[in-house]
Amino acid sequence: MELALVGVMVGFLSGFFGIGGGTILVPILLFLGFGIKDAVGISVTQMVFSSIFGSFLNLKKAIFKIHEGLALGIGGAVGAMMSGYFLKIVPDKVLGLIFLAIVTLAFIRFFTKNVEHGQERDLPAPFLFVLGIFVGLIAISVGVGGSIMITPVLVGLFHLNVKKAAAMGLFFVIFSSVSGFLSLSLFGHIDYVDGLIVGASSLLGVYFGIKLAHRIEKRKFKNALVVMYAIILVMAAKKILF
Repeated sequence: MELALVGVMVGFLSGFFGIGGGTILVPILLFLGFGIKDAVGISVTQMVFSSIFGSFLNLKKAIFKIHEGLALGIGGAVGAMMSGYFLKIVPDKVLGLIFLAIVTLAFIRFFTKNVEHGQERDLPAPFLFVLGIFVGLIAISVGVGGSIMITPVLVGLFHLNVKKAAAMGLFFVIFSSVSGFLSLSLFGHIDYVDGLIVGASSLLGVYFGIKLAHRIEKRKFKNALVVMYAIILVMAAKKILF
């Protein structure tokens, strides 16, 4: 019952904010007594459920176009595949500072941008593919799904509509979470029963989170995102710098 309730809550936040949910779910599972490896395995399983279902709902509403999401996601998969080599040649501290600098810059632009005039324009597929490679390389190397970088970068640096950017960030997580699930499964780090409970129950939360995100006005949606990203940014800075 605890896991089912946690799944609904995390699913709601995942659907509303366009995130995988791991940033929220892992600390909760650790608090409930799970080991870190089990928590990560359950979290990745939940991300597969929430990102696929949430993206399906977003596509039904035509929040973004499938070719845009595929270009971004496939690029992310390519970048993620290079992360192993990248980790070997870049010191941990430097990697963390790169990640922090990118997110901070994007967050500042995201915070100061007037989302009421966010553009509905389409970004070229080759551009999204290259962006996906870059985000996949950096994000997977530091252990996050990628949406924490995708959304503020698309909004803050490339002036994309905030809801479209969040939806594309969630779609991006499909590729990173499926890849992570397969990898963790091969090494026996997935608790399939608990993962299924959390993942399946999260679908209910995702449904209502997506519905609310579709209805809420852009400014309120942006303000909620700003608060969420500020909390994550502070947590990341504390871990990387101290």
